[in-house]
Amino acid sequence: MPSGEEILGGEVQRIGGRTAESSRIVHRDRKGESVRRIAVSSYKEAFTEVMKTLASESGPSPDIFAHRLVQGGMEFRSNTIIRDDDFESLEMIKGLAPIHNPPVVEIIEECRRAYPEIPQAVVLDTAFHSTIPSYAYTYPIPSDVVEELGIRKYGFHGISHQYVTGETAEYLHIPLGELNVVSCHLGSGGASLCAVVGGKSVDNTMGFSPLQGLVMSTRCGDLDPALILKLIAYSGGDYSRVNDLLNKKSGVLGLSGLSSDIRDIISRATKTDDERSQMTLDVYLWRVRKYLGAYLTVVGSPHAIIFTDTIGESVPYVREAVCRNLDFFGVRLDEWKNRKISNYPADISAKDSRVRIIVVKTNEELAIAKNAYELFVSAERRSSELEKGGCLDEQVNCLNS
Repeated sequence: MPSGEEILGGEVQRIGGRTAESSRIVHRDRKGESVRRIAVSSYKEAFTEVMKTLASESGPSPDIFAHRLVQGGMEFRSNTIIRDDDFESLEMIKGLAPIHNPPVVEIIEECRRAYPEIPQAVVLDTAFHSTIPSYAYTYPIPSDVVEELGIRKYGFHGISHQYVTGETAEYLHIPLGELNVVSCHLGSGGASLCAVVGGKSVDNTMGFSPLQGLVMSTRCGDLDPALILKLIAYSGGDYSRVNDLLNKKSGVLGLSGLSSDIRDIISRATKTDDERSQMTLDVYLWRVRKYLGAYLTVVGSPHAIIFTDTIGESVPYVREAVCRNLDFFGVRLDEWKNRKISNYPADISAKDSRVRIIVVKTNEELAIAKNAYELFVSAERRSSELEKGGCLDEQVNCLNS
């Protein structure tokens, strides 16, 4: 930093969950990319493998650990440096995003245990959605309950949506403040769409938690609230059982009974007569298309539709199916371009498409690194100013920021 040049990178894929393939670590360096199959059942184990890989490179050790925090609740409202007294607050927010927050907190605690000398920062996934207007983030339940419990639509995947929106503005040579798009973050785990007007988020398919919206790998997405009440009654009032059912056993996995990865379902549905896989695929695509149509209407005069993350970037079938028969919105996909992407960003729209269809590789790691870098540069700058004659109040603000 601040150039953002990647020294080493990668990810651990298919951790613990039920998929057709085993877990593996993807590792990138200046020589290229390598894939090594490993057996990891938890994120803590995956983190240990990552650190072993970094150590084997004999490269520089990290100066900062920066974590994506999906939902900070009332305890964490902005990007921040983690202090010792924040760890109790981290424990309190685990339940706000049952799939994401617990492993993140687990890794933050492991970082403190194994590398106590390295500072840590959290970057919030909700920050980009702070511009969602009140009529879009308000749930129609009694106001006193809303105020007491802090209930509102928060929106998620903000780090990714913000990054690809900026990349698209640059690619299309449109000032960010004038750009209108629908961003489709379709991951192998979570997925959401974001309506962006003038470079700012105005709605997101996720809500108070990441459970709302699209059909995801193990999350159900939108449900009739009465159905949730029925499930609670069915489980004898066991909240944890219903929570586990909706977050970890539903979605693509629950529908298919085969895999939580939609790529496995596409392969089976297109190569066999498996009706359950076909139905799973149809439900998945229907929900994406329904929200895409709604958000194109919300945006009003869209410049582009963006596809990003694992599925959005690498599965032509999904992009083609989602954009099919959208001529009345001015959306037309070029099937040849869609299948022959060689560089990103890539424009896969037909020449006569009024709305461009852009595939952008998201880079949440870079976006998180930039935010963490800014936090620490700001802290160092304020610390330097204090040494020259600042007051105690300023020092407290510096630490709290």
